[in-house]
Amino acid sequence: MNWGTMVRAAALVALSTMLPAAHGEESAAATTAAKEAAASDALRAQALLARAVTLYKELGDGAFAAFNSPTDFVDAELYVYVLGTDGVMLASGGSSAALIGRKVKNMRDAFGTPFFWDMLEKANTSDTGVVEYRWLNRLHHKPERKITYFQKVGERLLAVGYYIPRASPEQAGAMLERAVTAVKSDPEKALAAFNDLNGGFIEDDLYVFVVGLDDGKFRAHGVSSRLIGTDGYALLDPNGKPIIRQMVDALKEKDRGELDYAWRNPVTRKVENKHTQFRKVGDFLVGVGYYTR
Repeated sequence: MNWGTMVRAAALVALSTMLPAAHGEESAAATTAAKEAAASDALRAQALLARAVTLYKELGDGAFAAFNSPTDFVDAELYVYVLGTDGVMLASGGSSAALIGRKVKNMRDAFGTPFFWDMLEKANTSDTGVVEYRWLNRLHHKPERKITYFQKVGERLLAVGYYIPRASPEQAGAMLERAVTAVKSDPEKALAAFNDLNGGFIEDDLYVFVVGLDDGKFRAHGVSSRLIGTDGYALLDPNGKPIIRQMVDALKEKDRGELDYAWRNPVTRKVENKHTQFRKVGDFLVGVGYYTR
């Protein structure tokens, strides 16, 4: 498989993780926004890697100086790094610069994934490939999902990855289903888990919130504990939209709904567009949303 074919295929694989099942026009619009954001980041990463490969083919290891520069081969959070086939970090324009000269083959990410080993193994059978792992995003100062493209040139693996600080619609839907099941099984236990940082219901920018349908008060909120017990009807987004009121109103006629609004992303710490899916479970509104920028 040549480089052009690989990057197109990789982009399609990456984008497919951003797509949920159809849920109407609002969901389709949110999905389109998420897909476009992922496509932009993927193409930026691929373009930077292509530039790096071109320079390396021209200068060999002499290109390391440019890759190590904080400006020449850095595009916002994107940077180039180089591994030797022996597993030694040879160059980096990002946070992995601290690893230059060290053998990193067996290094693992926060989830225990031996991502450098995975990359080296793939390079044994193909000169190009893609790996996914978690790595520190120096712009957000947090470990985030990262998809990295690599190309083998001689005994060197040149790599560029992009971060995915925003969960996919598919991931949000899966968390909502788990939350609904938990509430149906044991409401009190479920609410405690939703409010617990280690309860299994907080993942990157995904979290669960629960509002009582009888009084509109928050029973749980995965990232803003200060909201628990407060009046959700009084909560407005930055544009003045009464988000909880609109969600509760939607559940008067059916047992599920979706809503778009502006909200602060706990990972990027910026106000972004958010698409939330919510369900009626007994006397509760249970919701999970994902950000679309």
